[in-house]
Amino acid sequence: MVYKQDNNGTLQGYGQAFVLSEEQKLDWSDMFYITTRPVALRNMKFWPTSPSTFRDNMDRYSLELTKVASCLWHYIATNLGVAPEVFEQLFKDHPQGLRFNYYPPCPEADKVIGISPHSDGSGFSILLQINDVQGLQIRKDGQWIAISALPNALIVNLGDITEVLSNGIYKSIEHRAMINTQHPRISLVAFHCPDNSLMLRPLPEVVGDGKLNYGSMSYQEFLKAIFNKKLEGKSVIEKLKYCKAKN
Repeated sequence: MVYKQDNNGTLQGYGQAFVLSEEQKLDWSDMFYITTRPVALRNMKFWPTSPSTFRDNMDRYSLELTKVASCLWHYIATNLGVAPEVFEQLFKDHPQGLRFNYYPPCPEADKVIGISPHSDGSGFSILLQINDVQGLQIRKDGQWIAISALPNALIVNLGDITEVLSNGIYKSIEHRAMINTQHPRISLVAFHCPDNSLMLRPLPEVVGDGKLNYGSMSYQEFLKAIFNKKLEGKSVIEKLKYCKAKN
């Protein structure tokens, strides 16, 4: 609790997100979140000094993830027919946050959920499963499908920002975490976000002369809409999807 979240609406620290009332049922999980990139935005009071290797390891790991993210943006841009420089500008300084998830076991695992169904309000998230206990599920064609993490591999979840920028060519993935009856599950998720000044809308290079499938909203307003409600599938992006586009 030395690193518990402040009561100022920020995510950094130990605690829960998307809690809007004392009556609300909480997800069956412990979460610890730190901002890692840009370095100037780090709040070091939330960075534990024990173990002594934590800060250095997180700095090195977050830096390596930015290299992975750069490759992913390059591939996505190429596939969309967009110059890679466009994405480099949208995601300049590689805004990034790390969330550590601990899902304790529960004897009645069918009655709880580790994290509620949602899509990520980021460009994409990169997940590292720390132990060999599975629990990640994605929704496809109305069905929940269990995802088995491969050893020494990263899982990439596309986020809402990529869906909008691509005008729906890429879809953000709705996912949830389930609980094991006997064993804890531990994962580390890195969220890669756009620059705070982004006006979220489909890229003109992607839309061309085609149909515009999403309206526009500032990234800050989009985040506010996400964090001012409980996790609930892809409800926020669905509202943007049917907005009348603004010039």
